[in-house]
Amino acid sequence: MKKREAWIKPRHKVVTALIRPIVALIAVLRYHVKIDRFNEQGSRNWLILSNHQTDFDQFFVSLAFKNPVYYVALEDLFSNGFISRVISWLVAPIPFMKASADARSVMTCFRVAREGGNIAIFPEGNRTYSGRTCYINPSIASLAKKLGLPIAIFRIEGGYGVKPRWAVKGRRGRMRAYVRRVIEPEEYKSLSKEELYELLCRELWVDEAADTGLYPCRTSAEALERVLYICPDCGPSEFTSHGDSLRCKHCGRQYRYLPNKQLKAVDGETPFRYVADWYDYQESYVRAMDLSPYVAMPLYRETADLSEVIVYDRKHLLKSQAPIGLFADRLEIGSGQDMTVLAYDDIKAMACIGGHKLNIFYKDRIYQLKGDRSFNALKYCHIYYHAKYDKEGHTDGAFQFLGL
Repeated sequence: MKKREAWIKPRHKVVTALIRPIVALIAVLRYHVKIDRFNEQGSRNWLILSNHQTDFDQFFVSLAFKNPVYYVALEDLFSNGFISRVISWLVAPIPFMKASADARSVMTCFRVAREGGNIAIFPEGNRTYSGRTCYINPSIASLAKKLGLPIAIFRIEGGYGVKPRWAVKGRRGRMRAYVRRVIEPEEYKSLSKEELYELLCRELWVDEAADTGLYPCRTSAEALERVLYICPDCGPSEFTSHGDSLRCKHCGRQYRYLPNKQLKAVDGETPFRYVADWYDYQESYVRAMDLSPYVAMPLYRETADLSEVIVYDRKHLLKSQAPIGLFADRLEIGSGQDMTVLAYDDIKAMACIGGHKLNIFYKDRIYQLKGDRSFNALKYCHIYYHAKYDKEGHTDGAFQFLGL
């Protein structure tokens, strides 16, 4: 029998050493981050669990550890053709399918652990939209116990102020990235999976929704419409942003996003002091929505590119700037005879990707909607998951998981 090729290659250490100075310079100049080297790592390999705030977080982790780090990464990273193949050759991330219990990803983690590699996971599976740590899947506790590695809790602070997920441009401010706590195998061995899960959730919790300093930027509000879609004055709506201002297209109400992350109404008072307050309001609003009127008419209409994700290969463009209708029970993409109808009954999951992309796990396929700068993927997740739970007859509406 042919011996299986090792996941960890000597070139990974060489690549890490070569790119480290470049990455460190970008981290300082672009994110103004202070990264504390983890001096306790010794010769052991680690399971690194981190909260997730910016699109550069994985590099902050790598800069804190002396040896290569193997990241569990979503399938979207591996579906960009040549670029994905180059990334895989250079640093060998561990592929993970977001919408399924990916046994292959788990087995690869065991493989990397046996070979002595550091494994890094962002258990939220999402960057925060609100500044607070997102939902964490309980399966992370089971994986941690089975791996049996020492756990390094990595904490990223200030990222939501410097580069919010919804923002196009970064802003000035300060960040810190460091190992907050070490949890030894001897410490968690006696814990149940539920107890370990609660411990990990506590240690990974970061709340930067409120004022944590100043993050000045002349275009601080631009692309806030990627996260906001319910107006407190007129309900489901669309927004437009420019500079530090946000405006509801329906009622014209305007807000400013201040350097301390506070919201201020241009006229009158705002019911929301921070984006997180508005985010919480949106979730409560959606959970209480009666979707029945939106079976016959769409809740939202807009345009986006539709592609099929050929997993671990490429994205195949199917329709460019196709009209989209978001209904209570389906998505309609395209028009006339060229219309693609994706019924919620056949959709396994939806996932927001990056700032303005949506992955739709439909039957045995993955479709991706990619809109313009203002495209709000979040509302699709929220409406879909609410419709799903509503149809299944769940009565715990206040606790519905809305996809993030």
